[in-house]
Amino acid sequence: MTAWVRDEILKLLHPFTPFVTEELWRVTAQDGFARDGLLALAPWPKLEGLDNLEAEAEIGWVIDLVTAIRSVRAEMNIAPATEIPLVLAGSPATQARAGRWGEFVRRLARLSEISFAEHAPPGAVQLIVRGEVAALPLKGVIDFSAEKARLEKEMARVKSVIARIDAKLANADFVARAPEDVVEGEREKREEAEARRLKINEALDRLKGAA
Repeated sequence: MTAWVRDEILKLLHPFTPFVTEELWRVTAQDGFARDGLLALAPWPKLEGLDNLEAEAEIGWVIDLVTAIRSVRAEMNIAPATEIPLVLAGSPATQARAGRWGEFVRRLARLSEISFAEHAPPGAVQLIVRGEVAALPLKGVIDFSAEKARLEKEMARVKSVIARIDAKLANADFVARAPEDVVEGEREKREEAEARRLKINEALDRLKGAA
């Protein structure tokens, strides 16, 4: 993968994953933008000649993996300063990618190490990244029982919020009399609460798989 292709791909992906691409740009770019570390100031890339799908898949894998690990860290309430291990149970191609990008993934996702295995180890939270398993052995890092209790408490709170909003929206008198922006605001709150509910449910499923 040439530096030009890498940089053009990073610029294309930047609007969607700015924090990850900004850091990748900072640690890998070789041109003048790297000195500023400001990918957002780079000109919009020209698309002609950008046909290296393999390179795009490679950068995409890095971004998807880091994003998935960061999501789990947030869901499981893992402190930013805490480094955790990663075990990749993927194909030789994934292992080769990890060899090329492992140091960047380790820094961006706050990992203590990256290792390889045929299967995810017991007690690991499993992620599926581009069809392959990435596992985070979190025994000793978090208290599974306490984390489960915290998530279940949060789930109950979110369900209560959803039920309250549903009751409002099911009230024809409220919908008819309340200003349109108030009604729309309640619908938006419900969407946010539902998104949170799904996130908590994913976290609880991961904990069950790791138990």
